[in-house]
Amino acid sequence: MAMYNEKVMDYFMNPRNMGEIENPDGVGTYGSPVCGDMMQVSIRVEDDVITDAKFKTFGCGSAIASSSIATEMMIGKTIDEALAITNKQIVNELGGLPPVKIHCSVLADHAIKSAIYDYSQKTGKTYAGLEGFDPNAEEDDHHDIPEE
Repeated sequence: MAMYNEKVMDYFMNPRNMGEIENPDGVGTYGSPVCGDMMQVSIRVEDDVITDAKFKTFGCGSAIASSSIATEMMIGKTIDEALAITNKQIVNELGGLPPVKIHCSVLADHAIKSAIYDYSQKTGKTYAGLEGFDPNAEEDDHHDIPEE
C-alpha cells in the first residue's frame, strides 16, 4: 500500500459521491478491457451547470479514488468546464498515482465525457469538447503519461 499517498487512500477508503442519481440528466459507463475496471458516472444538469454527480466504480483503489475526485471536480462547473478536465488534472488533484495506475484517471476522464455525451444526446445540445468523442471507443494503451 506504500505506493499510494494519503489523499488517494482517503478517497479510496471514504469515497465521495458514491452511488447513482435518480432520474439523472446524463449517465456514462466506461470500462477498460485492459484491467476490467468499470465506471459509471451520473450527472444532474441545470442551466448548463453540473449541480450533482455520482459514480459507481467496480475496480481497484486508484479507479475508485479517481472517479470519486473527478465527481467532486465536476460539481458546480459548467459543462464546458467539466469537459476540459483532463486525466492529468485528476492525477494532480489526487497528489499523484503510480505510473501503472495512470490509466484509472483516463477511465474517469472518459466516464465524465460519456455522461455529458449522454446528456447532449438527450437534449440535442452540442459541445465543442465532445467533437469526435466516441463513448464506445476501446481504451488504448497509449495515453499520455503525465510528465513529472
